[in-house]
Amino acid sequence: MQLLDGKWLAETIKQELAAATARRAAQGLKPPHLAAVLVGDDPASQVYVRNKVKSCEAAGFSSTLIRQPATTTEAELLRIVRDLNNNADIDGFIVQLPLPKHINEENITLAIDPQKDVDGFHPVNFGRMAQGLPCYLPATPYGIVEMLRRYDIPTAGKEVVVVGRSNIVGTPISILLSRKGYPGDATVTICHSRTRDLAEHTRRADILIAAIGKADFITGDMVKEGVVVIDVGMNRVDDPELPKGYRLTGDVDFASVSPKSSYITPVPGGVGQMTVMSLLLNTLKAAEGGVV
Repeated sequence: MQLLDGKWLAETIKQELAAATARRAAQGLKPPHLAAVLVGDDPASQVYVRNKVKSCEAAGFSSTLIRQPATTTEAELLRIVRDLNNNADIDGFIVQLPLPKHINEENITLAIDPQKDVDGFHPVNFGRMAQGLPCYLPATPYGIVEMLRRYDIPTAGKEVVVVGRSNIVGTPISILLSRKGYPGDATVTICHSRTRDLAEHTRRADILIAAIGKADFITGDMVKEGVVVIDVGMNRVDDPELPKGYRLTGDVDFASVSPKSSYITPVPGGVGQMTVMSLLLNTLKAAEGGVV
C-alpha cells in the first residue's frame, strides 16, 4: 500500500506556481490575483479560505479576502460579485460555499463571470468540461485528476466507481475519467443513495472515489485487493480522548481498507490539499489569458 500524499504533491505544485509567478515578474507582468468572498462564520469555510490565502502567499500570488456577515442579503452579495467581475486587477475569484440559507447559491453562481470562475462551478465551464473543451475544471475533481496523473496511476479500461453524485465532485469526476485521453478512458459507474447493493459495485472497482460525506462509510469488505482509493470526505467525529474533542476522518475506513489498497489517500493530507492547489492552477490560467 502506498499513500497518495496530497500534502507533498501540493508543496511540489506550489513551488511550480512560485516559479511561474517569478517568470511573469521577470517579464514585467503582475502576479496572479485570487479573491475569495466569505459570508458568515462557518468554521470549516474559514479554515479553507485561510489555507487559500496562505497558499497564495507561498506561490507569490496576490490575494484578496472579502468578509461579509451572515446577515448579508442576496442583493448585497450579487453587488460584490458584479464588482469583482468588473475589477480588471482580479484574475479569478470564488464565493465560498455553503452560503447562509436565505441566499440562493445558484443565483450567485450564475452571476459569476465564467472567465473568472476559477472554482469551475458555472454552467458554462461545466458544459465545456462535459464536451472536452478548454475550461476551468472544478477544483476537487481537478485535484483528483492531477493526483492520478502525477502518480502515474493507469486509468484506461479501468473500472472506476464514484460514490456520490454532487455537481461539485461526483458528477464532474465521472465525466473527466470517462473522457478520451489520460487520465481517462475509464468505465465509470456513479453510485448514490438509491443504489441497490452498493458493495456489489464497489467490489468491482479498480479505482474507488468516495465523496458522500459519511464518516468511515466504505469498509474493507466493500473493496477488492489492489484497489486505488481516493477519499474525498472530511468528517468531524467526536472523540473525547483527543485534546480538541474530535478527530477528522474521511468517507473511507482507513484501518480496514488500506491493507487491501495499492494506493490510498489519507485524511487529512490527501485530496483537500490538492483542491486548494487546483484553485491556484486555475487562477494562473486566468492570469495568462483565460480558457473560456
